[in-house]
Amino acid sequence: MGSSTKYIFITGGVTSSLGKGIIAASLGRLLQARGFSVTIQKFDPYLNIDPGTLNPYEHGECYVTDDGAETDLDLGHYERFLNVTTSQSNNVTTGRIYNNVITKERKGEFLGKTVQVIPHITDEIKANFYKLGEDGKYDVVITEIGGCVGDIESLPFIEAVRQARWDLGPNNFLVIHLTLIPYLSAAKELKTKPTQHSVKQLLEAGIQPDILVCRTEHHLPQDVKKKLALFCNVQLNSVIEAMDAETIYDVPLLMKKEKLDERVMSKLKLTSKSNTDLEHWKDFLGRLKNPTQEVTIGLIGKYVSLPDSYKSIIESFTHAGAAVECKVHLKLISSEEIHNDNIEAKLSELDGILVAPGFGERGFEGKIETVRYARENKIPFFGICLGMQVAVIEFARNVMGLASANSTEMDPATAYPVIGLMEEQKKIDQMGGTMRLGSYACDLKKGSKAAQAYGKTKIHERHRHRYEFNNDYLEQVEEAGLLATGKNPDTGLVEIVELKNHPWFVGVQFHPEYKSTALNPQPLFVKFIQAAIDVKKVK
Repeated sequence: MGSSTKYIFITGGVTSSLGKGIIAASLGRLLQARGFSVTIQKFDPYLNIDPGTLNPYEHGECYVTDDGAETDLDLGHYERFLNVTTSQSNNVTTGRIYNNVITKERKGEFLGKTVQVIPHITDEIKANFYKLGEDGKYDVVITEIGGCVGDIESLPFIEAVRQARWDLGPNNFLVIHLTLIPYLSAAKELKTKPTQHSVKQLLEAGIQPDILVCRTEHHLPQDVKKKLALFCNVQLNSVIEAMDAETIYDVPLLMKKEKLDERVMSKLKLTSKSNTDLEHWKDFLGRLKNPTQEVTIGLIGKYVSLPDSYKSIIESFTHAGAAVECKVHLKLISSEEIHNDNIEAKLSELDGILVAPGFGERGFEGKIETVRYARENKIPFFGICLGMQVAVIEFARNVMGLASANSTEMDPATAYPVIGLMEEQKKIDQMGGTMRLGSYACDLKKGSKAAQAYGKTKIHERHRHRYEFNNDYLEQVEEAGLLATGKNPDTGLVEIVELKNHPWFVGVQFHPEYKSTALNPQPLFVKFIQAAIDVKKVK
């Protein structure tokens, strides 16, 4: 473990979904502004090896890193805030920990010992805690412990955090506990008792939090802060108020105002390497909050009742909208509800249409109808992953006259498989971690909409798919006017299609949303919004 690396652990209490990921990302951003190199990792207490096999309704979107890890959506927040890439090492689940330990046991690595939660599971957890700090690349490693203190499944993680204090020594170890201060409107007062109970549970596990971050809908009066400090055994200036914010991108500035970074540095005996005030961040926020124009974009998908299923896409619109000083009103529309007879009512008010990624045939025909509507009515269109495949199928059916064209995912017996299973996928029978995952190269055609957006002809983007454009149909499709403008240089896999004679009609096989950050908006999203603005002006 890197001896000079400092480790910060963030735990949560009272209730889940308090925003540990946003607090972790905001703290990371503030420490970066002071000149430290920071990374963040998430430990999830579920038994899946990774979230790749989870239904988006269960856990929100699955976020993919450059190295092809299927990870928790919080890693998206880390990248969007810190502007640095994460990897397989940044997201570890209970499933992976147990899998590693059982694999070692089967190999006989424990020399006949009885394998137990302590020390074997906790040692494996700690080894993963320290992994990112070992090469000395990072001054600070922030570790978010998923779930709530007191959950049965997070007990081994909490115990590993307790042990880490002794491994690391007091100046290299810090625990921030995120909790909720509810407001009882009947009594007209803020209640500290749930937080007291939560801290008591941490203390029973042998951990004294150093800093309390309190989520609240109302300002915390000084007497409430004093009570929390007294009962929870923390210093008064280590009780940090985290009010609900207008946007998640406000949180770093709110935490700076509350002096969270100063408290952390003082406890870890850190001195600023530089003090870049967050000028770029403030500039981004200024453009985000003061748009000069607005557009309405329809996001057409089948998981729309849980917006977290499309978290990265939604955030990409925020970043790109700020870049062109445009307020993007996103309308999430279920593709299952789109039919021939209601499509005009559903889509006619939109300035742009995005067809989202997804798997399976539920809502598929609604997506086909949506693409047709965007193509025929010259509405700026953006298709991502399945969205691109739908665009190819719709074009084959309605322009090329291949009426039964389909993807073999939806219809294995289709006469015109314009989208088919990738060759290397045909022998695979396991679901987890077996798709085409991670970053791949793509060569862009000069003069194409994609090349104009990126300002270059060689790019790398992240993937998560099993099916691909069937190159047997490439010549036919291009002759009819849908052009392949981006290809993988090694495999010839079609990565981007664009329609001729349309204001902006682009489908991509990859997931551009995974690489969009607050300070580096994704170029295709920027150009898509710009196209929507331009078309709206002409209307």
